[in-house]
Formats: sequence, C-alpha cells, structure tokens
Amino acid sequence: MAKVITFGEIMLRLAPEGYYRFVQAQSLGATYGGGEANVAVSLANFGIDAAFVTKLPKHDIGQAAVNKLREFGVDTSLITRGGDRVGIYFLEKGASQRPSKVIYDRAGSAIAKATAADFDWNKIFEGVEWFHFTGITPALGDNVAEICLEACKAAKAKGITVSCDLNYRKNLWSREKAGQIMEGLMKYVDVCIANEEDASDVFGIKASDTDVTTGKVNHEGYKDVARQLADRFGFKKVAITLRGSISANDNNWAAMLYTDGQYYFSKNYLIHIVDRVGGGDSFGAGLIYSCISGFAPQETIEFAVAASCLKHTIEGDLNMVSVDEVKKLAGGDGSGRVQR
Repeated sequence: MAKVITFGEIMLRLAPEGYYRFVQAQSLGATYGGGEANVAVSLANFGIDAAFVTKLPKHDIGQAAVNKLREFGVDTSLITRGGDRVGIYFLEKGASQRPSKVIYDRAGSAIAKATAADFDWNKIFEGVEWFHFTGITPALGDNVAEICLEACKAAKAKGITVSCDLNYRKNLWSREKAGQIMEGLMKYVDVCIANEEDASDVFGIKASDTDVTTGKVNHEGYKDVARQLADRFGFKKVAITLRGSISANDNNWAAMLYTDGQYYFSKNYLIHIVDRVGGGDSFGAGLIYSCISGFAPQETIEFAVAASCLKHTIEGDLNMVSVDEVKKLAGGDGSGRVQR
C-alpha cells in the first residue's frame, strides 16, 4: 500500500502509576510517544507502509525509542542519529474534575537542535504518497520550523499529499508565534486536522455558541470554522474533532469532515477514558488511512472517529488496534462484549 512519511519528535514519557499525582509518585513508568510517531504506529498497525523521520541520539535511550517504533513495523531507516538527548514529558493522569497535567523537559533535544543538513527531503520522499506533520514540530524552534517548511516545499514539488494537525501547545509557543509560522506552512497543506480549540488559538477563527469548558459544542459553528479555514488556505479537506468534556474521565467524542463544499458529521461516542494522550493522533491516522483507501467522506469520518474512540481505552500514546476492530465499532458495535 501507499507509503506515508511522518516527521516530528518521539519522546520518553514518564508517568506515575494509575492516578497518582506527581508529588505522590514513588516510581514513574517509562514509555515512548509523540504526535507524528503515534500516527506512524497507527498507520503501520493498519497495514500502511509508514516511515517516521526525526533525529535521535546514538545512545541507548535513543535506540530504545527506535526499537519501540520497529516493534510495530514502522520504517526507521530514515531517522538521523546524533545530538545528546531524547525529549521527555511527564504525564499526570486526571480523574473526575481534576484535569490531567503535562510537564515538558524537551529543551535541547536532538530534533530541537537539528539543522536542514540533517534531512535530504528529495531522498526521503522517493516513492512517497503522503506526508504528515503537526504544529508541535515547528514549535520546537525556528530551525525546526524552517526544516518543516523545506519538507513541505519538497513534498509539494513531488505532488505528495500533505496533511497537518494544527495541535497548538501553549507550553511551547505563543498564539502570535504559532499563527505567524503556521500561516506560512498552510499554503502547502492539502488536509487540515484540528480540534475544537486549535483554529481559534492559531488563526483566531472561532466557533460561535461553543464553550469547551462546559462541554457545549455547536456543530453549526464548526461548519463555519471549517469553511473559513478552507477558503483562507485552499485546503481540500478540513477535519475537526469535537470533544465535549464532561469530566477528565468521561467525554463525548465526535468529528466533522468538510470536503467539496459538503459537511459530514460522525456519530457521537460517550467514552470512559483510560488514557486520552494520542487521541488526536489516532484520529489523524484514521483519516489518512481512510483517504488513502478511497473511503467515501461519511465512511472516512466514521472510521477516523472510531479509531480515536478506541485509542482512549488504551494505556500509553500508541493506538494498538486493527482495521477490523475499528470497522466493527464504526459499523455500530460498541457493546464491549467479550469476544470469544
């Protein structure tokens, strides 16, 4: 099947067991994850030929990250080796009315110090059909933003479909800086992925009659958001996830796809969350898989949302589900009955 390249940072995730707070923890569990790496793993699990591009140190922690990707069949042959450290993030899982908390320790990571000379995009993009990145990657520094721009230009020159998940992170850069950098990248993007807040945070495009803090999500308002994004940047498709937050444990989860002037809304899932990190990435992977597979628009958005719904039930960043499992849920079987 088609080859997909994702580009970004894979990090070491350190988290207390269960719902312990940082100040309670006597030990921290270690796993790996990161936006674009999570997408690559999902796609590999779906049978797509997916490669992840980044820069990682040659030491054992860098190798452990590479090994984790290989475990799921992701092509790691294009990863540049060098630099001194792997980025780290600490996760404290929320419960009920207490939100989850993330603390980054990624300054000076190998990818954050990468240069344009580390990546030969003409070589990387040989035989590639799709390129994916997120707004997290250019937020790592002006140098990485420039590398993203070079990648987008090279992809566009080769006729490769480019997708971007806006993924605004306030702990990495300001809204003003995000808007400035992402504006320049969007002209190369064909498929834009966002959540219920990203368009507002990055581009100041707000949905009317919506309050994410109360879980109130207005579908009509997001139709306008998608149309404005497509009109402004020329996107072929805009997909927006619609999370209605009831508490840290329970969310309503749905999404909308805008393409060819038409709007398609998925069914809504009431999900009880095991781990929500990577939920957006699993949605993006489901969308990419559906587009590559030639699904109709309604089938596309249903598959993407079902894939993400299942990810919320899995510990860690990575979505370890199959196409058949996703299709079963998208088809209406959300009973959770034991499979024997």
